[in-house]
Amino acid sequence: MKSFVIATCVVAAWSASAAAAEIKVLSAGAVEPGLVRAVEAFKRTSGTEVKIQFNTAPQLAKKLADGESADVLVAPPALLDEQTKAGKVVADGRVALGRVGAGVLVRTNATAPDITTSEALKQALLSADSIVYNTASSGQYIAKMIEKLGIAGEVKAKTTLYPDANAVVEHVAKGKGNEIGFSPIPEIKQSEHKGVKLVGPLPADIQNYTSYGAAALSSAASKDAAKAFLAFLATPEAKQAFVSAGIE
Repeated sequence: MKSFVIATCVVAAWSASAAAAEIKVLSAGAVEPGLVRAVEAFKRTSGTEVKIQFNTAPQLAKKLADGESADVLVAPPALLDEQTKAGKVVADGRVALGRVGAGVLVRTNATAPDITTSEALKQALLSADSIVYNTASSGQYIAKMIEKLGIAGEVKAKTTLYPDANAVVEHVAKGKGNEIGFSPIPEIKQSEHKGVKLVGPLPADIQNYTSYGAAALSSAASKDAAKAFLAFLATPEAKQAFVSAGIE
């Protein structure tokens, strides 16, 4: 309770100085549903305008390497660490947001494959007409998972890689056969209106979680507002926004 009171007071103090300010957030797409909800709550309490650009982790790294400036970076710990060493991320004040598991998606009217065990998933992939996933953090794991299942060579010809989750969803939604896609679970859930559905998470023995955190960038133009936003992300209200979006 004491930590909650302190966090609330800090948010209130910073929010007063950050009111009417504007911050730019560079964020990994996997946490989009939760981050959008948290931003909406922050805007209501602070009056600060928050603009978000969603990209994959590799795309975020490229943007920063190219000199793009922003106030806050939301990304996996490895990228935050890398950018901290490069002097682009402030070392203090990082906030842990949660972790995201990988899931399987198919077309809305398609028969859901059995993925209850790793062996069942293996057989589903061998039977699929098309397998799709992205080249971001989650997709890199899927590639390794398929290798561990011992079927990389057998499914290579029918595997398509895309730079982001949106393209994966579009491929599966427009399919006519037995397409199987992989993507972070929150991204699948928020895309179900586009013609896809979540079959379920990967089997527990091969599930992979990607953690995400937020930190201020050294190039922040609105430093006080960025600090206020990070403080808000550490509150129970913000945590609940992420949990309700499927981010553990």
